[in-house]
Amino acid sequence: MGDFTGNPGDGNQSCAASGGDVAAGAERRAGRWLARGGLRPTRQRLTLATLLIGDGHDRHVCAEGLYEAAARSGQKVSLATVYNTLRSFTEAGLLTEIKVDNSRSYFDTDTTDHAYFFCDGDGRLTDAPPGSVRIAALPEPPEGTEIAKVEVVIRLRKG
Repeated sequence: MGDFTGNPGDGNQSCAASGGDVAAGAERRAGRWLARGGLRPTRQRLTLATLLIGDGHDRHVCAEGLYEAAARSGQKVSLATVYNTLRSFTEAGLLTEIKVDNSRSYFDTDTTDHAYFFCDGDGRLTDAPPGSVRIAALPEPPEGTEIAKVEVVIRLRKG
Protein backbone atom coordinates (compact mmCIF):
# COMPACT_ATOMS: atom_id res chain seq x y z
CA MET A 1 0.00 0.00 0.00
CA GLY A 2 2.18 2.82 -1.25
CA ASP A 3 5.19 1.46 0.55
CA PHE A 4 8.44 -0.03 -0.74
CA THR A 5 6.97 -2.55 -3.17
CA GLY A 6 6.78 -2.29 -6.92
CA ASN A 7 8.71 -2.49 -10.14
CA PRO A 8 11.75 -0.35 -10.91
CA GLY A 9 10.79 2.76 -12.82
CA ASP A 10 7.25 3.07 -11.46
CA GLY A 11 8.13 5.29 -8.53
CA ASN A 12 7.72 2.49 -5.95
CA GLN A 13 11.02 0.64 -6.15
CA SER A 14 12.31 -1.74 -3.54
CA CYS A 15 14.84 -0.18 -1.23
CA ALA A 16 16.53 -3.38 -0.17
CA ALA A 17 20.30 -3.15 -0.34
CA SER A 18 23.07 -5.49 0.66
CA GLY A 19 26.81 -5.39 0.97
CA GLY A 20 29.11 -2.93 2.72
CA ASP A 21 30.00 -0.84 -0.35
CA VAL A 22 26.34 -0.51 -1.33
CA ALA A 23 25.35 0.45 2.22
CA ALA A 24 28.20 2.98 2.54
CA GLY A 25 27.31 4.52 -0.82
CA ALA A 26 23.65 4.71 0.16
CA GLU A 27 24.50 6.47 3.41
CA ARG A 28 26.78 8.95 1.61
CA ARG A 29 23.99 9.68 -0.89
CA ALA A 30 21.56 10.18 2.02
CA GLY A 31 24.00 12.54 3.76
CA ARG A 32 24.37 14.68 0.62
CA TRP A 33 20.56 14.72 0.19
CA LEU A 34 20.09 15.95 3.77
CA ALA A 35 22.76 18.62 3.27
CA ARG A 36 20.96 19.83 0.13
CA GLY A 37 17.91 20.43 2.32
CA GLY A 38 19.96 22.14 5.02
CA LEU A 39 19.20 19.38 7.54
CA ARG A 40 21.57 18.06 10.17
CA PRO A 41 22.29 14.34 9.58
CA THR A 42 20.98 12.85 12.83
CA ARG A 43 20.96 9.06 13.17
CA GLN A 44 17.21 8.86 12.54
CA ARG A 45 17.29 11.23 9.57
CA LEU A 46 20.19 9.29 8.02
CA THR A 47 18.38 5.99 8.59
CA LEU A 48 15.16 7.16 6.95
CA ALA A 49 16.92 9.10 4.18
CA THR A 50 18.97 6.02 3.31
CA LEU A 51 15.79 3.98 3.00
CA LEU A 52 14.15 6.69 0.89
CA ILE A 53 16.91 7.61 -1.57
CA GLY A 54 19.89 5.39 -0.77
CA ASP A 55 19.54 3.34 -3.95
CA GLY A 56 19.21 6.46 -6.13
CA HIS A 57 15.65 5.65 -7.27
CA ASP A 58 12.59 7.81 -6.71
CA ARG A 59 9.71 6.31 -4.77
CA HIS A 60 6.36 7.09 -3.17
CA VAL A 61 5.95 6.18 0.49
CA CYS A 62 3.44 6.49 3.25
CA ALA A 63 4.65 6.92 6.82
CA GLU A 64 3.52 3.44 7.81
CA GLY A 65 5.38 1.85 4.89
CA LEU A 66 8.59 3.68 5.75
CA TYR A 67 8.19 2.71 9.41
CA GLU A 68 7.80 -0.96 8.42
CA ALA A 69 10.83 -0.77 6.10
CA ALA A 70 12.92 0.70 8.93
CA ALA A 71 11.80 -2.09 11.27
CA ARG A 72 12.61 -4.76 8.63
CA SER A 73 16.10 -3.29 8.25
CA GLY A 74 16.66 -3.57 12.00
CA GLN A 75 16.44 0.17 12.68
CA LYS A 76 14.56 1.35 15.76
CA VAL A 77 12.50 4.45 15.06
CA SER A 78 9.02 5.22 16.31
CA LEU A 79 6.11 5.89 13.98
CA ALA A 80 5.90 9.42 15.42
CA THR A 81 9.57 9.97 14.48
CA VAL A 82 8.83 8.78 10.94
CA TYR A 83 5.93 11.24 10.63
CA ASN A 84 7.99 14.11 12.06
CA THR A 85 10.97 13.30 9.85
CA LEU A 86 8.84 13.10 6.69
CA ARG A 87 7.38 16.50 7.65
CA SER A 88 10.92 17.92 8.08
CA PHE A 89 12.04 16.49 4.74
CA THR A 90 8.98 18.01 3.06
CA GLU A 91 9.50 21.43 4.67
CA ALA A 92 13.15 21.32 3.51
CA GLY A 93 11.98 20.73 -0.09
CA LEU A 94 13.37 17.17 -0.26
CA LEU A 95 9.96 15.48 -0.59
CA THR A 96 6.57 16.35 -2.02
CA GLU A 97 3.50 15.44 0.01
CA ILE A 98 0.54 14.10 -1.96
CA LYS A 99 -2.71 14.04 0.00
CA VAL A 100 -4.97 11.40 -1.49
CA ASP A 101 -7.75 11.93 1.05
CA ASN A 102 -8.30 13.57 4.44
CA SER A 103 -6.54 10.81 6.34
CA ARG A 104 -3.83 9.58 3.98
CA SER A 105 -0.70 11.18 2.54
CA TYR A 106 2.11 9.85 0.41
CA PHE A 107 5.55 11.36 0.06
CA ASP A 108 7.43 11.47 -3.24
CA THR A 109 11.20 11.75 -3.54
CA ASP A 110 10.73 13.23 -7.05
CA THR A 111 9.95 16.86 -6.27
CA THR A 112 9.48 17.95 -9.88
CA ASP A 113 5.98 18.93 -11.01
CA HIS A 114 4.13 15.88 -12.32
CA ALA A 115 0.76 14.14 -12.09
CA TYR A 116 -0.12 10.94 -10.27
CA PHE A 117 -2.43 7.95 -10.61
CA PHE A 118 -3.98 6.76 -7.35
CA CYS A 119 -5.81 3.42 -7.31
CA ASP A 120 -8.60 3.48 -4.72
CA GLY A 121 -8.73 -0.31 -4.59
CA ASP A 122 -5.16 -1.09 -3.56
CA GLY A 123 -3.93 2.33 -2.43
CA ARG A 124 -1.09 2.36 -4.96
CA LEU A 125 0.28 5.73 -6.07
CA THR A 126 2.24 5.90 -9.34
CA ASP A 127 3.48 8.64 -11.63
CA ALA A 128 1.42 9.54 -14.68
CA PRO A 129 3.50 9.54 -17.88
CA PRO A 130 5.50 12.78 -18.26
CA GLY A 131 3.74 15.35 -20.41
CA SER A 132 0.45 13.43 -20.38
CA VAL A 133 -1.47 16.13 -18.48
CA ARG A 134 -1.92 19.60 -19.94
CA ILE A 135 -3.62 22.37 -18.01
CA ALA A 136 -4.80 24.96 -20.51
CA ALA A 137 -6.06 27.60 -18.09
CA LEU A 138 -6.45 28.29 -14.40
CA PRO A 139 -8.87 30.66 -12.72
CA GLU A 140 -7.61 33.97 -11.38
CA PRO A 141 -6.81 33.55 -7.69
CA PRO A 142 -8.59 35.78 -5.18
CA GLU A 143 -7.13 39.23 -4.68
CA GLY A 144 -4.00 39.25 -2.53
CA THR A 145 -3.15 35.61 -3.27
CA GLU A 146 -1.19 33.71 -5.87
CA ILE A 147 -1.26 30.13 -7.07
CA ALA A 148 1.53 28.28 -5.30
CA LYS A 149 1.12 24.89 -6.93
CA VAL A 150 -1.32 22.76 -8.90
CA GLU A 151 -1.51 19.11 -7.89
CA VAL A 152 -3.10 16.52 -10.16
CA VAL A 153 -4.09 13.15 -8.71
CA ILE A 154 -6.04 10.98 -11.13
CA ARG A 155 -8.11 8.51 -9.12
CA LEU A 156 -8.55 5.03 -10.56
CA ARG A 157 -10.79 2.09 -9.78
CA LYS A 158 -10.88 -1.41 -11.22
CA GLY A 159 -13.42 -1.58 -14.05
